[in-house]
Amino acid sequence: MPPGLLAGLAVVSTDGLIVVDKPGGMTSHDVVARIRRLARTRRVGHGGTLDPMATGVLVIGVGRATRLLTYVIGAGKGYTATIRLGQATVTDDAEGEVTQSVPAGGVTDEAIRAALADLTGEIDQVPSAVSAIKVDGRRAYHRVRQGESVDLPARRVTVSRLDLLAVRRDTPDVVDVDVDVTCSSGTYIRALARDAGRALGVGGHLTALRRTAVGGFTLDESATLDALEERAPEVVGLPLAAAADRFFARREATPEEARTLSHGGPLAPAGITGPYAVFDPAGGLVAIVSERDGRARAEIVLAPA
Repeated sequence: MPPGLLAGLAVVSTDGLIVVDKPGGMTSHDVVARIRRLARTRRVGHGGTLDPMATGVLVIGVGRATRLLTYVIGAGKGYTATIRLGQATVTDDAEGEVTQSVPAGGVTDEAIRAALADLTGEIDQVPSAVSAIKVDGRRAYHRVRQGESVDLPARRVTVSRLDLLAVRRDTPDVVDVDVDVTCSSGTYIRALARDAGRALGVGGHLTALRRTAVGGFTLDESATLDALEERAPEVVGLPLAAAADRFFARREATPEEARTLSHGGPLAPAGITGPYAVFDPAGGLVAIVSERDGRARAEIVLAPA
């Protein structure tokens, strides 16, 4: 954002989260820049990158709620996607150059189901080479785009659901497979497409991706950028306290406990599996807390200074 773009605008945004239905063709940073303008504040961040090709749920934090995004990033995700069998690409999605073409018309529905089943559960997944993972201090995708070969180590991820929705054979020599995925944070859907294609011997890549859920936040409560534009600057959908109440277990604090916690002091444990949110008697969010060594200590303090 150019310096001074927000100069002279009153800061009227509410601290909280926005569930955006990201359109295709925009980066997650593009969406953040748009929300900064609409909310009239620079303090905006996102809770987990979506590729430009992808659409769907992108959780945006405004004001103090940006501090909740570290928990949002680690939440499970839901997607619908289309895998094209018969073509591999350098990026494992439709934005990259085709590197291999093998006629896939002979691949049976049963073989596709078996390949998807093998990618379900706890798996060791090698991320796509064109990813934001750093290799010796540089993003992997920068290295690939400069012609370097990148080998990333496998990571343990959990694909709790990989349902086959449809198999379409509309184009000669390729097969389009629609899937519904529920997975842990850090799972690359592009890599699932790549690995399914490899297992079937024909190559594969992702041609469509829509994120349907991040934790408990779903498309049902998402807003398009056009809709947010219409109601700007009142763009926050979930004020800070409501957002924390949705995402965490809740603990009520006495006035004295709230005061202690807001100044960084510990509380007696409550036996709640953490992290959890602590609220003051007026319903204000004080802190996100976890219990260790017999005390409840703030991971982040969110009470106004």
